[in-house]
Amino acid sequence: MTSTIRVRFAPSPTGPLHMGGVRTALYNYLFASQHGGTMILRIEDTDQTRYVPGAEDYIVEALAWCGIHFDESPAKGGPHAPYRQSERRELYKQYSDRLIQSGHAYYAFDTPEELEALRKAAEANKETFIYNAETRKTLHNSLNMSAEEVEALIEAGTPYVVRFRIPEHSVVEMDDLIRGRVVVKTETLDDKVLFKSDGMPTYHLANIVDDHLMEITHVIRGEEWLPSLPLHVLLYQAFGWKAPQFAHLPLLLRPDGNGKLSKRDGDRLGFPVFPLAWTDPFTGEKSSGYREAGYYPEAFVNMLALLGWNAGTEQEIFSMDELVEAFSLERVSKSGARFDPAKTRWFNQQYLLIRNEEQLAEELRIVLNNKGIKFADDKLVPICRLMRERVHFVHEIFEEGSFFFEAPESYDEQVVKKRWKEESAAKMQQLVAVLEKASEFEPAALDALLQQFITDNGLNTGAVMNALRLLLVGASKGPHLSEIMWIIGKEESLKRIFAGIDRLSQTTQN
Repeated sequence: MTSTIRVRFAPSPTGPLHMGGVRTALYNYLFASQHGGTMILRIEDTDQTRYVPGAEDYIVEALAWCGIHFDESPAKGGPHAPYRQSERRELYKQYSDRLIQSGHAYYAFDTPEELEALRKAAEANKETFIYNAETRKTLHNSLNMSAEEVEALIEAGTPYVVRFRIPEHSVVEMDDLIRGRVVVKTETLDDKVLFKSDGMPTYHLANIVDDHLMEITHVIRGEEWLPSLPLHVLLYQAFGWKAPQFAHLPLLLRPDGNGKLSKRDGDRLGFPVFPLAWTDPFTGEKSSGYREAGYYPEAFVNMLALLGWNAGTEQEIFSMDELVEAFSLERVSKSGARFDPAKTRWFNQQYLLIRNEEQLAEELRIVLNNKGIKFADDKLVPICRLMRERVHFVHEIFEEGSFFFEAPESYDEQVVKKRWKEESAAKMQQLVAVLEKASEFEPAALDALLQQFITDNGLNTGAVMNALRLLLVGASKGPHLSEIMWIIGKEESLKRIFAGIDRLSQTTQN
């Protein structure tokens, strides 16, 4: 494998990182790692009007949580520092000037009001205004002025932008590592702004200049950037630079219907679309995150990797090292990948199941501590063993097994109606007398004691066990009864039985 491969993930700090962005970072990381290459984080913050405080820190923290690490970044530095575009702003103008001097770009002095009037006029004729090779011939730009006129306007401080001069009557031919050959006629392209009146470059210029200066060999990015590919290829040609290889990843699609997965879909259907929880600094609006929802980062990454790529085998569970070994751009799909919330929960369950019981117990202890619940350490491991196959998340061990930690405060009405009979109280009082004398309170001994009680009194096993479960748990759920009794202990078991008999007796009398 070559060691010269260099890729970058270049997010804009305009808000929280969408899971689609995480997948883009992940695919870049897998590709670079597999080829012994270099992974770069570059923050593209040229659009200061959309900058959101805290967004950059969020991006860095989210990627670290996912196990995606960088060789060069704003924090780590590197041979091509700085890695934040706002700190590189001084260098972009020279490249804008270079394009003007070579005739590949021009000054445009059209005001926003003039351009808006042209758009509205086009709309009135059911057309779309495009600043292109045809319309630029009649507009307020340096292509239609003498050098003296242009210089006078600039010296007078007249606002301007620099636009790229799309070649007329040409064809742009490009190769995409996922989509193959792409051919576009230049008549369909507009003269994009490269340098803005505020002295900052647009995405297009800064992106190309930085990718060249940082020696990026492969640009792996989302499908939404595919329409920009012809311009970027033309820019490389205009500068006389060798273009990197491009790969445009398929969209993540909403679970139902058509279209790109959005935060609204998550809000509507009840799942996160961001790796970490996020609070909007302007509105205070809170958005959920996979980390806070209880997902393991490994499960989140595993799920994302398979949204748009497959290994060509039946394997679904991959460690990061296995993903690095198996990944290839050739097996990335061209079509969008539909997100499945249920499958995402399944992935987390698989990672929960392969965790050892001591790890789970430690994670459960954190959940309990956060709820202010103290519990015997030696019982957490058996609780995790009993509950792990019944849940998708560690916090669900508490939620689904709350009866281990707290006595029932109410009793399921449907279960009471079905399982609590007129004679149930008397039978449970008989059982209490037997349990009080029990010298051993471990599962095997309790199983034997309960069976002996049922046999000696000629009782129905189901009737006894269902009534007992109702008293201990408050519902018709949970693992084996003797395991529950052993974990909560003799004193608590008897206390719950007494309390339940008393409350249910009152209920049935009423």
